[in-house]
Amino acid sequence: MGRVVLHKDRKRRLEQGSPWIFRSEVARVEGDPAPGDVVEVVNHQGHFLARGYINPRSQILVRVLTYRVDEPIDASWAARRVDEALAWRERFLPGVPSCRLIYGEADFLPGLIVDRFENILVVQVLALGMERLWPWIRQALVDRLNPRGILLRNDVPVRGKEGLPLDVREDFGEVPERVWIEENGLRLAVDVWRGQKTGYFFDQRENRLAIAPLVSGARVLDVFTHTGAFALHALKFGAEHVVCVDQSREALDLARENVEANGYAGRAEFVEANAFDELRALVDQGRQFDVVILDPPAFAKSRSSLPGAIRGYKEINLRGMKLVRDGGFLVTASCSWHMHRDLFLDTIAEAAVDARKILRLIELRGAAKDHPVIHGSEESNYLKFAMFEVRSRG
Repeated sequence: MGRVVLHKDRKRRLEQGSPWIFRSEVARVEGDPAPGDVVEVVNHQGHFLARGYINPRSQILVRVLTYRVDEPIDASWAARRVDEALAWRERFLPGVPSCRLIYGEADFLPGLIVDRFENILVVQVLALGMERLWPWIRQALVDRLNPRGILLRNDVPVRGKEGLPLDVREDFGEVPERVWIEENGLRLAVDVWRGQKTGYFFDQRENRLAIAPLVSGARVLDVFTHTGAFALHALKFGAEHVVCVDQSREALDLARENVEANGYAGRAEFVEANAFDELRALVDQGRQFDVVILDPPAFAKSRSSLPGAIRGYKEINLRGMKLVRDGGFLVTASCSWHMHRDLFLDTIAEAAVDARKILRLIELRGAAKDHPVIHGSEESNYLKFAMFEVRSRG
């Protein structure tokens, strides 16, 4: 087994819980490990710290699989990790049949995402080392869950950086074109083959419940609606009418189907448009809503894209505030981990100044419990979700 020796004067990120070891932290690599091989990680004195898989092509040289010197990486290790992930969901989400089952580094399975849609598992294998370990993990999942099918959504660009092909294919059993799930008493159709990421965003499950006090009898604008999950919850909690905006016709068709399936037809309308353009148009028209919901995709996918992302978040929030009636509510989110919480709040505050609004914070939240956060790994603490009362400044 190869060995990675860390610099003496490095920051102690690994000891603080970070599962990533960057090449800048490494003094030398001993042996001749191939990309994807499991290696030992030691400090400058040779003391064991962790074991993980290596990929010299990546700036993240090693991703940690275990911190125990007596835990080999084998089929038994894979079974234990799956059991631990299942136990977490059973403890904090008892009886929930659809959720994020494995959340990569936060479940000590770096580079692996597994979402459970009833009896269908949708998987993203994001790294070369995990690609080699996947057969053991797949067997553990099959043994414990007996799924109808497992779909690999390995169409993620980051795989190309790992030297891996991009594809979408059944890896076990049969996976239908569309899967129906239940969330918070609502039925939703999910396009697991072509939808964004794995087809659905479980991270906002508990945040969708949090809007209940805001929406009774309200006229709601839901921007970046995707397949309508926030809109559905607003309707469930008594919204009078919801306008759903998204630039994807396929997503809007699914949102319309979900609204109709839950008996809310006639209380929602669907607008196929670029969100920035539609927000500007609605402001120009003088439209007003009781609640505006902004749940955009990640604007900052890298540190270099952060300045543009800040401008984007400021614009949508500024225009969203202008569309909220005096005393109404703004619900806004960011899933860009580069956009850390304080920067997100500062950007919203700047938008409020320009919009001549005063904001009163109701609640600031993160991701659902099936997206645990590792202390010391800010990457796993990516979601910011805020609810504000919006008042005019004159």
